[in-house]
Amino acid sequence: MKYAFIYPGQGSQTLGMGKDFIDNFTTAKLLAEQASDILKLDMLKILHEDEAKLNETAYTQPAIFLVSAMAHHIVAQEYGIQASIAFGHSLGEVSAYCLNGGASFADSVYLTHKRGQFMAQACKDKEVGMMVCLGLATHTLETICKEAQDSGLQVWAANYNLEGQVVLAGVRSDLESVSKALKDAGAKRTLLLKMSVASHCPLLQDSIPPFYDLLQTSINDSQIDIIANATLALYRAKEEALQNLTQQLIKPVLYHQCVCKAKELGITHFIEFGNGNVLAGLNNKISDIPTMSINTAQSLQQLGTL
Repeated sequence: MKYAFIYPGQGSQTLGMGKDFIDNFTTAKLLAEQASDILKLDMLKILHEDEAKLNETAYTQPAIFLVSAMAHHIVAQEYGIQASIAFGHSLGEVSAYCLNGGASFADSVYLTHKRGQFMAQACKDKEVGMMVCLGLATHTLETICKEAQDSGLQVWAANYNLEGQVVLAGVRSDLESVSKALKDAGAKRTLLLKMSVASHCPLLQDSIPPFYDLLQTSINDSQIDIIANATLALYRAKEEALQNLTQQLIKPVLYHQCVCKAKELGITHFIEFGNGNVLAGLNNKISDIPTMSINTAQSLQQLGTL
């Protein structure tokens, strides 16, 4: 068997996430306490009580990372399963790199918190957002985005989740303007998401220098190969990570293609670490490779069959 470890990004958060791990594993509770100490925040309160803060990107990102880290550490301690490769969706690529030897837990929690802050700062003077488009061929959507850009609108394809499910990022009013063209071209639905940042597009250019500087002092080489969201290249060296994890901020997430790349590399099982099963839902529509979502104590029983 050949495993790929995968990690979710923003949008996977829900109030109460991680509670089952914390209630059943001392490791999870200790990680939550350590994260709280590092960030000078009550992470348990954010995870389980403060939905408003949980949905602010500076807190969303360390919260999602924390729950992924809980699942990852529990599996490592209880089962010792080794991955051949790892990747994630957006923030999940940072989780994949850091949790597979690329950084300490302490540095990783701080890194994800600051990543959220840098992204929010880059967008603070702009009315930006993200919008999902369903049921439209990718090449048609890309043509419409290019025509919109040529006319002066700031809209970009940001997340390639599935054929027929692409998330756009940009100036909110421009996204609303392009929505009609997408529907006229055959899109089944467009929906503005509850996002205060415009991820994976040029509007985040100002977040790159401070994030690069922080990465420089925070990360090491990964122990396994990571699939880059933006290029599909395999990498594990720090110098490659500095480029991939910063450029990822302004380039689209090729998640659909990452799953196909994993299949080409001979992966036989995906193991998703973190809250919910967002990636499993996507994977099941992309590939016939099974995905196990490790999101509760009970979900660990799946691993007993491996």
